[in-house]
Amino acid sequence: MQTSDTGFSITESVFERREMHRVCQALAIADLPRTRAGVRNTLCVPAVRELVGHRNLVALATAFLGEQPIPFRATLFDKSALSNWLVAWHQDTALPVRQRIDEATWGAWSMKGGVLHAIAPATALEMVVALRVHLDDSTQDNGPLRVLPGTHAGGVLTHDEIQRMAAAIAPVACVASTGGVVAMRPLVVHASSKASGNEPRRVLHIEYATSVHLGAGIELAVG
Repeated sequence: MQTSDTGFSITESVFERREMHRVCQALAIADLPRTRAGVRNTLCVPAVRELVGHRNLVALATAFLGEQPIPFRATLFDKSALSNWLVAWHQDTALPVRQRIDEATWGAWSMKGGVLHAIAPATALEMVVALRVHLDDSTQDNGPLRVLPGTHAGGVLTHDEIQRMAAAIAPVACVASTGGVVAMRPLVVHASSKASGNEPRRVLHIEYATSVHLGAGIELAVG
């Protein structure tokens, strides 16, 4: 397991394979809209709601946040040879919110999956951690998450700053077996390549925050 000050960690064998198979089955029959990349807003699936409250995940999230974590969003990423994509180096800066307000530190505003989102300031993003529960084995061949360690410490970066870091910092491929969990701060610079093999890479990306109230009248949308 990496230390949290790198902005990420890799923890193997958090769950048994049969538990991940049960979650996969529940997601497969869930009546939710699918996109090319997977399924948004999966907290409504009972098996997912049960998983996000598991003591092992709560402990991992607490290690990063230092407080009791509140799950507010879960997204299934489903990458395979048939549904394949790459993601360039970036930070996750958009958060789902309940209402739009006139606050200079938030924006731009957009709708994703029927939910209002806003680009958040670093002060809000530092209150969030994502836990990526691996439903399949993640390998070097099926487009794993790659991170630039420590880059979360620079706050919200410009495109040019991200490109300079990508050229200067050696990336780490976050591979994990089924049942393993990769934790990441949203501001750590990350990317993923297209899968080059035939094995699927399904990941349940669960986000936790220290509070749904992020200041300036902003409240996270939970769901």
